[in-house]
Amino acid sequence: MSVQRSTPGVDETRVPVPSSPSVDDPAEGLRRLGEALKARAEDVLAGTVARTRASKHVLDAAVEESFERVGMASTAAVASWMAGLGLEAAREVGMETWHIFGQLAADRVAPLQEVLKRCLRWRDAAAEVLHESAKELGVPAEALSVALVALQRTLDITLIQVGEFFESERHRADEQLAFLATHDPLTGLPNRTLILDRVEQMLARSRRSQTPVAALFVDLDNFKSINDTLGHGVGDELLQAVAARLKGVVRDADALGRLGGDEFVVVTEELSLEVGPELIAERLLEALKPSFKLGAGEETRVTVTASIGIAAGDHSSAEELLRDADIAMYRAKWDGKNRHVVFETGMQGMVQNRMELEMDLREALEKDEFFLVYQPTLDLQDMTPNGVEALIRWKHPTRGVVQPDDFIPLLEETGLIVDIGKWVLGEACSQGAAWHEAGYPIGMAVNVSGRQLDTDQLIADIETALSASGLDPHALTIEITETTLMRNIEETARRLTAIKQLGVRIAIDDFGTGYSSLAHLQRFPVDALKIDRSFILGLKHNQEGETLIHTLVQLGKSLSIETFAEGIEQQEELSLLRGEDCDSGQGFLFARPLDVAATEKFLQNWAENVTPALGQAPQ
Repeated sequence: MSVQRSTPGVDETRVPVPSSPSVDDPAEGLRRLGEALKARAEDVLAGTVARTRASKHVLDAAVEESFERVGMASTAAVASWMAGLGLEAAREVGMETWHIFGQLAADRVAPLQEVLKRCLRWRDAAAEVLHESAKELGVPAEALSVALVALQRTLDITLIQVGEFFESERHRADEQLAFLATHDPLTGLPNRTLILDRVEQMLARSRRSQTPVAALFVDLDNFKSINDTLGHGVGDELLQAVAARLKGVVRDADALGRLGGDEFVVVTEELSLEVGPELIAERLLEALKPSFKLGAGEETRVTVTASIGIAAGDHSSAEELLRDADIAMYRAKWDGKNRHVVFETGMQGMVQNRMELEMDLREALEKDEFFLVYQPTLDLQDMTPNGVEALIRWKHPTRGVVQPDDFIPLLEETGLIVDIGKWVLGEACSQGAAWHEAGYPIGMAVNVSGRQLDTDQLIADIETALSASGLDPHALTIEITETTLMRNIEETARRLTAIKQLGVRIAIDDFGTGYSSLAHLQRFPVDALKIDRSFILGLKHNQEGETLIHTLVQLGKSLSIETFAEGIEQQEELSLLRGEDCDSGQGFLFARPLDVAATEKFLQNWAENVTPALGQAPQ
């Protein structure tokens, strides 16, 4: 404190004057260094960056930006401490640093040694700025020494926090990896590894206690078409919802897992008459019956069924038990899906044959083993040929000619029908164009599967076939079963409209066996209704059949849609159909499916072929 003296001649009085901090005061020097460091935070950052670039170990730009944020936050923290705000204030400011380090550790984007090197480079850059500032401000060496100690203390705290973050993250990552190694990441259910382990434990208990163990292999029906039609996002959501439904049905003592794809498994022990594997299977199927509401706003409704294979009894290993359940599941698929089947001896050989057939099918197209035959169709009024239906056949080098019923369902299940259906379109259109050029202006009908109709690729395939062959689009008829039409009404109507705009005709095959209503029928651009052969068979002796034929033909006429009868085999059937004024028909009464040469011969001599068929039919 200084004393100000009074003017001469006047009594002196002592007046206190506020003292100004001396630059020699270490505390004041430390405060000034803190302010200087805060003001030169950008210089500290520049020094850190320069040292990193000199090391030639630069990481991804986003990671480097995170390190820059760390540097700025750390500088602010130590500057606050030096400026007199206290250690707790510095810790609060430095929390951002630790948060960023934690994120880097969690994301595994920077190795620990590189993080530590960045911390040391920041300390060296900050120390350099402190030395320069001390010299410029003239603060005592003692203040600079305290500042450097504070800087090192900040670094020590940071290093401790970094170590804790990385260690906790390592433990968390280890736990997560352990979980992922034994659980399905999509549904959270045990995966194959964990299920096999649990089954082995159940089998061991079973041998000791002489109690049975059963495995139920659950495979969703037609899941691939759901994925293809609605997208993999909805497919994943469906799998999660199915897992939740199944989990709500099984007992706590049972093991539920996902083996992959759309395959689930339930393994159960302590079975009884009240809780047998077949009863469990029925509960699982029942749980899937209500439709699933999926997508944003739950606007997408999906109904799904499953095929379940059951294996029980004495098995030497978990793999063997699941294998038998898997085989039984395939049998359930082949028996019509949406059911459960218990494994029986002999099924394995059947499955092996089926697998071999599938492998042969996958090579059949490139080996040119498929060929087409053509069944003529006639105008039932003047009995003139008006078209042919293209039908696929498979000539295997060792199996011989494989019947369509033995391989077409497998084409559908495997999805091979899409590529082979495209090939059929191309071949049929080329043959149709050739017959037109030869003077046979007949129509060409091609069957299209539900798998083909699931995507817009069908439209492109039809365009390609027409363009490559030069066939008049009006000469091509696409036949789609009534059941296929109803799978996805909105999308089916849109695709059929696009096909119709190409000039192609559209017929509903097997009409009367599906479940379309008149309201639905009017939504599709249909040109013809092909009345299923089951209505034609035995028509003469079936009064109800006659009534149905009359109704279906009149329905077609009221909608201005051509009616077409399949499977005509008897003269009496032809007579009744002509009497009902049915437009067209086909069947063994006229001709079986024929190869190209035989079809041409039929077209040349059609009058001779159909005259015997007329019999007593009205002229």
